[in-house]
Amino acid sequence: MIKFLLNQELRVETEIDPNLTVLQYLRNLVRKTGTKEGCASGDCGACTVVIGEPDGERMRYRTLNSCLTFVAALDGKQLITVEGLQDEGVLHQVQQSMVDCHGSQCGFCTPGFIMSMFALYKNESQADRHKIEEALAGNLCRCTGYRPIVEAAEQMYTNAMADKFDRLQGQTLQQLGEIQPQQTAELKGAGRVSFSPTTLDELAALYEQHPAARLLAGGTDLALEVTQFHRELPTLIYLGQVAELKQIHEFDDRIEFGAAAPLSDCAPYLSREYPSFGQLLQRFASLQIRNQGTLGGNIGNASPIGDAPPALIALNAEVVLRKGSKRRILALKDYFIDYKVTARQESEFIEKIIVPKASAHGVVRFYKVSKRLDDDISAVLGAFNLTLQQGIVTEARIAFGGMAAIPKRARACEQVLLGHPLDEATLTRARQALSQDFTPISDFRASKEYRLLVAQNLLTRYALEITTPELATQVTAHV
Repeated sequence: MIKFLLNQELRVETEIDPNLTVLQYLRNLVRKTGTKEGCASGDCGACTVVIGEPDGERMRYRTLNSCLTFVAALDGKQLITVEGLQDEGVLHQVQQSMVDCHGSQCGFCTPGFIMSMFALYKNESQADRHKIEEALAGNLCRCTGYRPIVEAAEQMYTNAMADKFDRLQGQTLQQLGEIQPQQTAELKGAGRVSFSPTTLDELAALYEQHPAARLLAGGTDLALEVTQFHRELPTLIYLGQVAELKQIHEFDDRIEFGAAAPLSDCAPYLSREYPSFGQLLQRFASLQIRNQGTLGGNIGNASPIGDAPPALIALNAEVVLRKGSKRRILALKDYFIDYKVTARQESEFIEKIIVPKASAHGVVRFYKVSKRLDDDISAVLGAFNLTLQQGIVTEARIAFGGMAAIPKRARACEQVLLGHPLDEATLTRARQALSQDFTPISDFRASKEYRLLVAQNLLTRYALEITTPELATQVTAHV
């Protein structure tokens, strides 16, 4: 059974298919058809909804792709749809701004844009152009054009006023407090089952009882098995109610990220310690995906083109794995064995990721090459972390994604660099060594020749940025 607020209405679902997405639930079961289905893969944003959760004495609002969110994730939360914004027949300020700025033509994408604007409006008292573009980057429009939509997002702050969500905030917090899950919730339907443990001990015990269960964190990858490949997931264990898995702890020498902490929560810590990581996360995916996807999930799905693993490998990150009551720490570079094969044992799960803090002499850069600048899958991701003393490379950690069946270090390249300056002769040998480290394949994203050349060029770019920082290597402003 799960309990949640649908706009302001308490919903209690005792028997429902755990493979049902929030989008399907809204459209097919409760007939809230304002939320649209576009791509069913988290790319277009037409299905965007807002999830409200308590954050101390206030509500915090996050956008999500409802096409990638299973219903079990709603337990104890408030689900806000476009129908729930108006107040006694009066449009919300966000909606009225879209009308006033003529931001809609066919209207199919409009509800998703409205919900992204609404979350921004609630979370930011004022937003500049960058924040607006970030908030709307996960919403696509093919007929209106973005200028009037951006203008609507700017105008919604004109004469900003309290809305019904402010007026009802105390009541909403009380209602959500009363329905917060206190123990493992179980949801059954259509011959399938989903468990939602609330503690690490409950999770460990459940996973040992159901070793074939699929672990569900953000679901931005797992949900595609249902929406795109039409597979069944007979048993799910949802991790979003385990508070320990969502915590982030900072120490003098490291940061420990709970495996189910959303990427949008991880970003401030990683950006502050490694600015290049912050830039990478900006291109990781849309805000909706970053609000939902997790650092642990990006590692756990063992994709050879995941963005976080090569970056974390270059930083010498570790994972804490737990099975039952036993824990072990494993260097992330040793976690990946072969394509979609990891060192994780049966019923073992990632509990946290340990990321060392930046060293005084290390120079860290991450570069993502993809067909689109934003919200796209990497063709190649290069991660560089060299330590230089008086111009000589004394430590080297270089990793790539998209170049092999797993994210991995460039060992031969590292050995060439160690003990030498980053001059042209060293770089020539290091570039050649990359062909010993990797034998990439060709696919629809890139050819094998392109991938190898890009990897070599990224090494050159890294060296240029270190040795000649005055040389511009990227576009830094719109023309």
